[in-house]
Amino acid sequence: MVGCNSCCGVRRRGGGFETHPTTAWGHKHMTQIILTVDLGFGDAGKGSVVDALTRRYEAHTVVRFNGGAQAAHRVVEAGPASREHVFSQFGSGTLAGATTHLSRFMLVDPPALLAEAAHLQAIGVPAPLAQVNIDTDAVIVTPYQRAINRLRELARGTGRHGSCGMGVGEAAQDALAANDQVLRAGDMLHPDRLRERLRWLRDYNCAKLAALRPLLPDSAQARDELAVFDDAELENWFCECAEVAGTAQIVGGEHLGRLLNRPGCVVFEAAQGVLLDEWRGFHPYTTWSTTTLQNAETLLREARYHGHVTRLGITRAYTTRHGAGPLPSEDATLTAALPDARNGTGAWQGGFRSGWLDLVLLRYACAVVGQLDGLALTCLDRAAALPALHICTQYQDGTTAVPQLAPAQSPHDLTHQEQLTTRLLRVRPQLAPLANTDHLIAHVERTLGLPVLLQSYGPTAAKKDMGKLRGWNSDYCATTTAAG
Repeated sequence: MVGCNSCCGVRRRGGGFETHPTTAWGHKHMTQIILTVDLGFGDAGKGSVVDALTRRYEAHTVVRFNGGAQAAHRVVEAGPASREHVFSQFGSGTLAGATTHLSRFMLVDPPALLAEAAHLQAIGVPAPLAQVNIDTDAVIVTPYQRAINRLRELARGTGRHGSCGMGVGEAAQDALAANDQVLRAGDMLHPDRLRERLRWLRDYNCAKLAALRPLLPDSAQARDELAVFDDAELENWFCECAEVAGTAQIVGGEHLGRLLNRPGCVVFEAAQGVLLDEWRGFHPYTTWSTTTLQNAETLLREARYHGHVTRLGITRAYTTRHGAGPLPSEDATLTAALPDARNGTGAWQGGFRSGWLDLVLLRYACAVVGQLDGLALTCLDRAAALPALHICTQYQDGTTAVPQLAPAQSPHDLTHQEQLTTRLLRVRPQLAPLANTDHLIAHVERTLGLPVLLQSYGPTAAKKDMGKLRGWNSDYCATTTAAG
């Protein structure tokens, strides 16, 4: 298969990288699945990576397999007429021509979906909703759950957990507690059932206020969220949004199986990060979402997919965290030196913080995720521009060196996770200087025993060095030829 040798990124003048989308995949009769996962606290550059992978392998579909509208995956196109979009629920391969599948593990926000579709249409994507299909069992997030989410954070005072304030976690809790009553995507096709369940959810979430009211501050924020439950027009507005969002294709569980067995490439796009996982993250500063590859693997099993799968872990060249919770290598000077284009201080999340790349946390994330084939290392251009470069190799806890953190033996041991959190809040990072980003890449590969298959030196696909993917793709093609 001579064509495999052209599946590479070629360095060009000006520091960019050229890819060849017409030859990068080259074998359209084959099926290829790429699973992506964020190895940090989120904001690793997942949108940028998914966009680049979609272009390189001409992926026909991007599958969202966790989280909801709190995602903020920025994609920037190159060229004088470049487009930019921060993806929330649409897959980050949309500008590159891929359709989106919102799996049953997604929590869908219809008004936010319509707002995102409007922006995509404004920047030149025709009929965006027609490019989305939604699993009929995907949970729908309502304004009442968003209001309770925000009121719950306000009631915590200075002990906030760092929520995005989008109601995703509250909707996930409601689905666990009242599975048969929550709204699901299939309900958007049935107006009477949609209204009935929405009213039930209003009453159900209003009942939660009794425990929260004594703890709420007397503030405009609290009053605004409490007013949601007295808004007589909210039901009509939400139902109209849901019915329009329902014009996207609502599909049964078997639809994904058909997508996965179509010739070509499918990219699974993660949301949030492994270190925020509901069971493996550092409790209580976690999400109500499974952020490992567990959901993606479940979907593959349910679809009876047995083809080639590549699992790619994504991390920045430094560590970031948006909101509260431990960040052992945090450095205020680094935070000031690395302002983020789309991550400022949020009303609900709080500030965006930066620290040196943390090998202890990366080891832990890899141990939690399990099998990975390689890494994508992003923001290398930003790290290279720093006057000095460091990496966190271990922690110091009093007189004890801490080179790694042990995951809980039980998958649902929140006591263990809370103990890890307590320790992370008191340790001191041990830093090692690095001469340049090449040394950083080598250090990461040596420590984790994984190749860095994608190196990102800027937000556009043209700034992604995917040269190491050439060997991986050639090996895959050779294996497929020998097997078939």
